[in-house]
Amino acid sequence: MEILVVGTGAREHALVRALSRDPQVTALHAAPGNPGIGQLATLHPVDPLDGAAVAALAVNLGVDLVIVGPEAPLVAGVADAVHDAGIAVFGPSGAAAQLEGSKAFAKDVMAAAGVPTAEPRVATTSDEAAAALDTFGPPYVVKDDGLAAGKGVVVTTDRAEALAHAQACLAKPGSRVVIEEYLDGPEVSLFVLSDGAHVVPLVPAQDYKRALDGDAGPNTGGMGAYSPLPWAPADLVDDVVARVAQPTIDEMARRGTPFAGVLYVGLALTSKGTRVVEFNARFGDPETQVVLARLATPLAGVLHAAATGGLGQIAPLEWLDDAAVTVVIAAHGYPADPRGGDPITGIEDADALPGVHVLHAGTALAQGPAGDQLVAAGGRVLSVVGVGADQTAARAAAYSGVERITLPGSHHRTDVALLAD
Repeated sequence: MEILVVGTGAREHALVRALSRDPQVTALHAAPGNPGIGQLATLHPVDPLDGAAVAALAVNLGVDLVIVGPEAPLVAGVADAVHDAGIAVFGPSGAAAQLEGSKAFAKDVMAAAGVPTAEPRVATTSDEAAAALDTFGPPYVVKDDGLAAGKGVVVTTDRAEALAHAQACLAKPGSRVVIEEYLDGPEVSLFVLSDGAHVVPLVPAQDYKRALDGDAGPNTGGMGAYSPLPWAPADLVDDVVARVAQPTIDEMARRGTPFAGVLYVGLALTSKGTRVVEFNARFGDPETQVVLARLATPLAGVLHAAATGGLGQIAPLEWLDDAAVTVVIAAHGYPADPRGGDPITGIEDADALPGVHVLHAGTALAQGPAGDQLVAAGGRVLSVVGVGADQTAARAAAYSGVERITLPGSHHRTDVALLAD
């Protein structure tokens, strides 16, 4: 099977790494990829948001499957263009990707499907937003209706801060903001594969959204993650499939916009039961890095089945008993103003450690006096993954890898998976 992966981040590197270890895969391509992905796949300088260009590349390469990684290309309809070119594509249509592209749309689908979630109010003016804030009271939860790369949500006890974020979201023409009740309890990420009718769950993970230790600082795209979750209810996955994932997939099919791809279900385990925090239409980053590190079943056939309506025929997925932890190394100034161009060293030393592998996210090659130099070229620069017999061993491996890597001015959280056991 020849495969093209669309995207540039550590999530895509994790997908490419898993696919490269699958004996079914005979050729790997990425558009546009990154230097780490380039060690495993042939890179193509194609704009991932240009559906026509991605589809033309897929046709020219003669690939059997295209995997669209990030949310922006999905919402832009890249999967539609590939599908229309007659090539199997893992990733929902632009219409179905509105489950992530519009939080108001997702809330409407959840209401129709009877999915337990936070009660929302959708506001289109500052006055409506203010009234909604007063309806729910603190802590205030304010979400940009559209895509915001994981940084469109503010949770605060400060009404002025909440209203300011709502007003910033509404400053864009035709925009909406979703204000909802606060959900207490720990959060869990669960990815569910779908072919439009059937659902196959992966294993749960937990990520760390705040920039600093102790969940301080601003929201980010994610600073680390771990799996499994020893504290999660034993029936969590079955419960979420029955009460959330399958009803949502059924409702999307009923609307004539079947969802085929991966539904990222963000959950809060509240005092009132499990509630959906949000849906995403793609693999989450950095949770993908730990979930795929634990997957024993070869990946290509599973994703191809999801893309072609065959999930009902695949064997149950198999998982390693090992634990996995990933720690994100972020550039100086991230998330507000990440600095690019700083040199990165030590990845090879980290990769050489037992149970450690390093995934590239915001990296690039820059020409220097001694040849190409790997440099930071984004906010989240690397994901260092540790795998071990238990959470403690996996965490130790990941941080051993982090210690081997040098990136001037970088920062990372030191408490990822610290309280997992």
